[in-house]
Amino acid sequence: MGQKVVRFSDLSGKIVGDGELVKIVVTQHPALTDGPVEIEAAPSELADIEDKAIDVVSFEVFEAGEEPRLVVMPLAEFDKLATDDPMDVVIKAAKKSYAKPARAKSTGETKVNYGSLEHAGKPHRGKVNDAEKQIIRDHLDQVNERLESDGLRLIDLADAEIVARYGLEELAAERGAAAMPAETVAADAKVESAANADDESDE
Repeated sequence: MGQKVVRFSDLSGKIVGDGELVKIVVTQHPALTDGPVEIEAAPSELADIEDKAIDVVSFEVFEAGEEPRLVVMPLAEFDKLATDDPMDVVIKAAKKSYAKPARAKSTGETKVNYGSLEHAGKPHRGKVNDAEKQIIRDHLDQVNERLESDGLRLIDLADAEIVARYGLEELAAERGAAAMPAETVAADAKVESAANADDESDE
C-alpha cells in the first residue's frame, strides 16, 4: 500500500499540492530568538507581497557605553529626520564609514551586561555605568580572579587610569593603607612618638 505525504501551509494551515510549497526564510522579526527560521506557504498566499512591500532603510546607532544596535524603518520616515538639507544630500555628503556592522537582535546575539558580576571589569569601549562600578567596588577580588582566568587585564588599584575609569579612588586609598609595609608603619609610629616626646619636654 502506498503512502501519500500531505503538506500544509505554515501561514494558513491549508493543504498545498506537491511541489507547490514556497519556502520563506524570515531573517528579522521581533519573535525571533535564535536566528533565521524557515516557513512554507502556498504561492497564492504570497501573490500580493510585492504590492505590499515598502522601501526601508537600515542603519546602526552607536551610543556611548552601549553596544551598537540595528534599526530598520520605512524610508519615508527616515528621510524626515533630515530637517536642514534633504536626506539624499546628507547621505551623499557624509563620510564613508568603516565601522564593523552590528548584528540585528533578531539573530539571537545577546547583549553583554557589564553591570553584572559575570562581565563587570571586562575591557570595553564607552562609558562605565554605575552598576558596573558598584559590582567592582563590592567584589574586586572575585572580579580580578575571573579576569585572570580569562586572560584579561586586571583591575589594578595602582593604575591611576583604571582607578579613575571605575571610580575606585576610595577603595584604592583603603587598600593602599591596608597594604602599607610594616616597616613604613613602624617608622611613622616612631616619628609620631618622637614628636610627642618633644612636645612633653617643651612643657
